[in-house]
Amino acid sequence: MLRKRFVTTRRLIVILAILVAAAGVTAFRGAGRWLVREDPLLAADAIVVLSGSMPHRAEGAADLYRAGYAPEVWLTRPDSPQGELSEMGIRFIGEEEYSRQVLMRQGVPAGAIRILPDVTVNTEEEIEEIAQQMRTENKFHVIIITSAQHTRRVRALWSRLAASNQIATVEAAAEDPFDRDHWWRNTRDAYAVVREIMGLMNAWAGLTVRPHSPRT
Repeated sequence: MLRKRFVTTRRLIVILAILVAAAGVTAFRGAGRWLVREDPLLAADAIVVLSGSMPHRAEGAADLYRAGYAPEVWLTRPDSPQGELSEMGIRFIGEEEYSRQVLMRQGVPAGAIRILPDVTVNTEEEIEEIAQQMRTENKFHVIIITSAQHTRRVRALWSRLAASNQIATVEAAAEDPFDRDHWWRNTRDAYAVVREIMGLMNAWAGLTVRPHSPRT
């Protein structure tokens, strides 16, 4: 009887271990797809291009502008080494300027493109800058263009930082190369998944890890 119980218990442990391993593999493989969290597209006051993944995000914004989803496109201004390079006599064109050129090449008129004034160092500060501009201009709805794996974190940060009457539609740039189904196959996508999960944990924990200070 005792031996029979022991055999039964061991089988249950093995089955449980297999189930846990299978769940772990499923969660691992599905992490890339889980990070993608897009909203249904609706007409808005402006389309906002978050910094990074150039030129794909700007191309995605141009697609939406040409489709008539908003009358203007906003670009965030990421932290850059412009000050240090200028002191060395080296001309530096920031990412926002290249994105502006991409937009114009893709059919967005120069007059419909705006670069937001404040320098930002991460997504948290970008969201705060966008929300501030919306308050200043009495706008209530923007479409935010970012990379697919970044969409869930953008949504989480918007829910935490923006006002209740401010609406953001979060959209992934179609041109972005992130492989949500096989993200572990290359270092770019693997790094992106790890970074996004860490960023989400920080957002859920109340943004306890603060942005670094921008260059002056």
